[in-house]
Amino acid sequence: MKKPILFFMSLVVSGAIFSQTFSDDFESYTVGSYLGSSSPDWTTWSGVEGGAEDVMITNNNASSGTQSIYFSSTSGNGGPEDVVLPFDQVYNSGNFSIEANFFIEAGKGAYFNLQGTLIVAQVWAMDCYMLQDGTLKLSNQGTPYLTANYPSAQWFNMRIEMDLTSNVWELFIDNVSQGTFSNPTGQIGILDLYPVNPTSQGGNGISGFYVDDISYTHIPANLPNLNGGVTFISQINGISGLSYDVTATVRNLGSTTINSFDLTYNYDGSNVTENITGLNLLSLDTYEHTFATQLTPILGNNDLMVTISNVNGSGTDDDSSDDSKVISIDPIVPATGKVVVGEEATGTWCQWCPRGAVYMDLFEETYGDYWIGIAVHNGDPMADPVYDTGMGALIGGYPSAVVDRGTDVDPSAMNADFLDRLQTEPAAVILNGANWDPVTRVLDVSVKTTFSQNASNNYKIACALTEDNVSGTSSGYNQSNAYAGGGNGVMGGYESLPNPVPAAQMIYDHVARAISPSFEGSSASLPGTINAGESHISNFSFTLPADWDENNMHIIGLLLDPSGRIDNAASTSISEAEANGFEVGPNLGITEFFDNNIDDVLKVYPNPVSDILNVSILSPDAAENTISIYNHTGKLIRTFDMNVTSGSWNFNIDVSKYAKGLYSIEYRNNRAINIKKFVVQ
Repeated sequence: MKKPILFFMSLVVSGAIFSQTFSDDFESYTVGSYLGSSSPDWTTWSGVEGGAEDVMITNNNASSGTQSIYFSSTSGNGGPEDVVLPFDQVYNSGNFSIEANFFIEAGKGAYFNLQGTLIVAQVWAMDCYMLQDGTLKLSNQGTPYLTANYPSAQWFNMRIEMDLTSNVWELFIDNVSQGTFSNPTGQIGILDLYPVNPTSQGGNGISGFYVDDISYTHIPANLPNLNGGVTFISQINGISGLSYDVTATVRNLGSTTINSFDLTYNYDGSNVTENITGLNLLSLDTYEHTFATQLTPILGNNDLMVTISNVNGSGTDDDSSDDSKVISIDPIVPATGKVVVGEEATGTWCQWCPRGAVYMDLFEETYGDYWIGIAVHNGDPMADPVYDTGMGALIGGYPSAVVDRGTDVDPSAMNADFLDRLQTEPAAVILNGANWDPVTRVLDVSVKTTFSQNASNNYKIACALTEDNVSGTSSGYNQSNAYAGGGNGVMGGYESLPNPVPAAQMIYDHVARAISPSFEGSSASLPGTINAGESHISNFSFTLPADWDENNMHIIGLLLDPSGRIDNAASTSISEAEANGFEVGPNLGITEFFDNNIDDVLKVYPNPVSDILNVSILSPDAAENTISIYNHTGKLIRTFDMNVTSGSWNFNIDVSKYAKGLYSIEYRNNRAINIKKFVVQ
């Protein structure tokens, strides 16, 4: 039950402030009743109370008294319980403390989050994952900020104290501090309890936990006269050899408007100072500054400090304790030759998918050549059916993303998987070559795979094409946009665009145009045993439609490991691949895009094939009907005679004993010749 209390607080400084307190021990409710239906303070994510999303009051276990609430799920995606406690208001200054007692069952996990407004899903403030092994992780939008341990299968108290004014968050477990951090979201308005224990965070997909004695307290800020503080430094997930922007947030922590200040960052013994003028920073307003001089991380764990000084030209301000912030940078060294692929599931019909586009661009900007982004469209004019179908089997909804075809994550949460995969030694490195004929628009690609370790033909090769700067005029290119108007937060400028965004205002990048010979790839060009140091060539041929701009295309060679994950990749423009040179090898896929190797006369499927190839011919002509199969060198493998005169002809060919590789099947009659390609893998 909610217990609001306003009480007088005497301080060392003159004046008085008030504290707002809330608590609920669940003792006032009926056992077996739904919390949302029984309480004026709690609700559910959707607002529907008393149903599957709501949580029941239980007397099976309690920290105090006899009652608590219990959450459980065996779904990898969690739920269905999802209960929400909106706070009395959105708090963005002062001291806020929230605590609760948890009992997490052995072998299971727990989760909750804090959000930054009074409306769910608008602004994320913090995720708390409590895994089955006793690990607790605090993060925000995929960026980790603090890791600790909690006691499993027993009651413990968790408290988070936040100085929202100067942005210092501190975690306590059973009254013992576990560390502090700064949060990019400096406001809170909602507590959300949800049973999930995701494998992407190290969980086992099973959650089960009791919660009791939830409370929060807020003490308003008491500001000095003139005071500027550094409240946040954007995290730098440093990679050796790259340079990064240093971005810091300054906040007016006094009552006097700030017009100017100096800002300095110190790293590796060097100072970079910039003077910021012409401001009108009101009390508690924030200002984000990106230094003109980038930082190049050095090896080892080293501190980056940002300090504000000379506020309004006065030298020192009234509180020096909040003048500086420090973060640690421990750059990683990528595995030799490793490139990471992020495949994003998107569609112009998907109102949240602008988030994917923003984060794909952010990753490309941040990680450069270590990152390859592929936007796999669904249900719009840019969708490639083969790629779309393959991607659909890996995800649970839109937008989603997979990093090197790992666990399905939100596009905003790819960072942890990216950094992990970047340090994973690949089995081989890849070099793309090409021949491009602008007249016929035939693009021949060679993917050279050089292995650094012993392997086998359990590895597979594929080649994808992507295109940047794609636009269209039909309504299918209009982008649905849930961020229009800013009600769902800032999202890379989409908050300033309408819903939907008209096609005339949309440019799409990283668009997946094709993947050959299939989403799963083919091992036809690889021998059964591969020794370290060997190189193997795989060829692919594409006929590009006239409305694809070859100058905006990228060739992406892919090596897939035996589990189906992407082991390594390489991305080059067509001109770069031409400069690398084309090398001849077995052709694993010929893609024409106009009929996708299927027409009304001759159909062959599945393609690639490993055992039985289905062949269908429509209306054979009695005068001359022959079927022939050739290997990739043009050698005749087999001929079939047809003795039907009308209708359609269907038959199966057992290719299980054929050598792996590219073949062609030819249907000839007295009017025409039809030829299709197929791959045996």
